[in-house]
Amino acid sequence: GLSVAFDLPTQIGYDSDHAMATGEVGKVGVAIDSLQDMETLFDGIPLDRVTTSMTINATAATLLALYIAVAKKQGVSPAKLGGTVQNDILKEYIARGTYIYPPQPSMRLITDLFAYCESELPRWNTISISGYHIREAGSTAVQEVAFTLADGIAYVQAAIESGLDVNKFGMQLSFFFNVHNHFIEEVAKFRAARRLWARIMRDRFQATEPRAQMLRFHAQTAGSTLTAQQPDNNVIRVALQALAAVLGGAQSLHTNSRDEALSLPTEESVEIALRTQQIIASETNVSKVIDPVGGAYAIEALTDTIEERASAYIQRIDDMGGAVKA
Repeated sequence: GLSVAFDLPTQIGYDSDHAMATGEVGKVGVAIDSLQDMETLFDGIPLDRVTTSMTINATAATLLALYIAVAKKQGVSPAKLGGTVQNDILKEYIARGTYIYPPQPSMRLITDLFAYCESELPRWNTISISGYHIREAGSTAVQEVAFTLADGIAYVQAAIESGLDVNKFGMQLSFFFNVHNHFIEEVAKFRAARRLWARIMRDRFQATEPRAQMLRFHAQTAGSTLTAQQPDNNVIRVALQALAAVLGGAQSLHTNSRDEALSLPTEESVEIALRTQQIIASETNVSKVIDPVGGAYAIEALTDTIEERASAYIQRIDDMGGAVKA
């Protein structure tokens, strides 16, 4: 699978030669101004044989349209495409700031993309509801769970109101969480989030399809915990964070590189980050056991506490009229 990051002008809908894009082109990701750029990016990569995750929100519909066009030029049917668009605009208002339109029109774009993918791209994850950026911006573990799931509730509600079937689009939802240094708390956080979302989908939205009740999530180790000083120590931080994500039930994982507090990572440091995942997957056997730390007192007690406190936040957000109004 591939993960594509886009530069800030692309994220907020500016061409590379626009005055507002000066100094930002290609800085935090690739610049995409046209179909030709997208063709260059995926040149030689058969889109029916890879999955592609695109970290894009305000312009997610545009970038997915370009991706589909590249696939068609390769002779690949959209129905064969697998991947994810982040497409989570609410966390942009909360934590990141790369929004273009007001909240309500933004929500319309998201639900339109849900509807399109349900009929045309059945293998595509239509949203990655993200707590990662909320945590990087300074939230606690409880707030990360609460605000992420509150955003998820808003998307599901909007999709149902637009006439979509929760049992269908619910299967195409995915989540994206951070993994910090507090090892036990992070494992418990993932367990609490999974339990809470299953209940929300079942009891609040009457989803009966088991896959629509699942909280499928990608996790990334915490960029904010990396230090520029003694960067080799970041290897140990990342390894422990990655292990916490696996013990918490992550479906997919990104391990940061040791030198990312200094610059874009070197090829050598990226390889160490990759090997970290492979060692956990192939040499520890932890991924062969479902919920390997379930039953431990500290884990169970903390899971209950996080779920309880996150539920209280969600109730406060509901009382304010939901995540969009809040």
